[in-house]
Amino acid sequence: MLKMETPVCCFTPLISMFLTNILLSSWTLVVSRFTFFHEFSFFLQVNETKTSFCFGDRSSSDVIVRLRTENGRDEWLYCHSNILIQKSKYFSDRLSENWPTCQILDSRNCVEVSCPETCFDCHVSVLRLFYVSIENMSGDAWHNVMNALGILRVAVELDCPEIVSACVNYLEAVPWEENEEEEILSTIPGMGTQALAILSRLEPVDHSVVATIFISGIRFATSSLPPNMSDLKTSTQEQLEYMLSEDDDEPLLVATEEIRLEVRECMKRLIDRLNAFLESLLCEAQESLELFQSHLSDLSWACQILTKLEIMRELVVSWTEVSDKVVKVVQLAAGESNEVVIMTKLKAIEVASKVLETISYGSVILPTSKRLHMVKIWLPFVRAARPLIDGFTSKSNHEGEGEGEGEGEGEVSGELKIDAEMWQSLESTFVSIILALPSADQAEILNGWLVDDHPRYPDLTEAFDVWCYRTKVAKRRLAGPCGKEGQS
Repeated sequence: MLKMETPVCCFTPLISMFLTNILLSSWTLVVSRFTFFHEFSFFLQVNETKTSFCFGDRSSSDVIVRLRTENGRDEWLYCHSNILIQKSKYFSDRLSENWPTCQILDSRNCVEVSCPETCFDCHVSVLRLFYVSIENMSGDAWHNVMNALGILRVAVELDCPEIVSACVNYLEAVPWEENEEEEILSTIPGMGTQALAILSRLEPVDHSVVATIFISGIRFATSSLPPNMSDLKTSTQEQLEYMLSEDDDEPLLVATEEIRLEVRECMKRLIDRLNAFLESLLCEAQESLELFQSHLSDLSWACQILTKLEIMRELVVSWTEVSDKVVKVVQLAAGESNEVVIMTKLKAIEVASKVLETISYGSVILPTSKRLHMVKIWLPFVRAARPLIDGFTSKSNHEGEGEGEGEGEGEVSGELKIDAEMWQSLESTFVSIILALPSADQAEILNGWLVDDHPRYPDLTEAFDVWCYRTKVAKRRLAGPCGKEGQS
């Protein structure tokens, strides 16, 4: 039997394939192990940066941030590339191979940052924040609003989302001083949407919200409150008046019919309480007079609101009806030199002057009898009250100068608040109303003024001059064609 032998060359391809598979398997294993150890070492490195790397640690630093200012200040800050890349998109780009200067020698070992001198400390603060846990920082770590705002500017510039978010949260939550608010208004809008949440407290609100606040405020400001809430009531009244004021900005509130109706109802309740009070008050005690003074203060403020809303008629009519009672109550008060009585007279004159001014302008049309009634009631009252008020003020100021800066001086001067313009305006108002009355009524009023022992205030000289001229030329001026034909 013949023995056949297989040629060695026949096994060569098989052996080659076998060896190739072994080599490929070994290489794959090596590569996978290398990849694993590389990723693991990177993980350890990143975690090490969070725990062991310190800002400014020169021994472990692999990159220098060179801060330079226009004044020549040049600081080298020793940092770590892994942290810079992780915390800032700006540094991530600067340290990447895609940055135009990456091929320049040492460009990836030194990053130069230019900044204004005023922002230098904030740049350093941002770099320090890269090395701390932002989530665990307390609000006190930001120090104050201006410091946080400066850090926010730099964080936006360096594209540090974590620090930006933390600054926004802080600034959005803390109170601001007026100068801080102005700085925020000039800075935040240019930072984009990421910082707009800071301005949420300054955003305008819907008109319905303003109207709701105003209606609630007007109800509170015209309600009957205990004396210990008078300051709060006064503050509310001032803000309501401000809401209707027109200055550099348009009024905060647009007066709708619904608002006017609500204001009318509130003012009606205010007048009703005054009427009820006048009926029961016979000047029994100083406390009652002080309460009366509070009612008058509310009415003086109400005149301001109603004038702005152009709905003064109800108050003018009501005040005309109760004027004689108001004057009687004040005149029956004992002790004319008493400060409470003086203050009450002044408050009554304040309300009367605003009502009379509305009448003199023709904003509210009253019959002749009502206008004559108002002049006869308030002209003698004002004529007698002003010398007392001026005398009391002069005496108080003189005593205050003798005592120095005592509490008494501030209290007297602060409460009286004599307005010279009010007296001048009231005088012009009387002249206008008198000259709009029939000639015979004018003559009656002017005669009373001339026979008065002290006709200095109000000075009705202008009214007297006009009356004399009108009376003298009356026949000629009124003699029209009909009059001439009758005479012929």
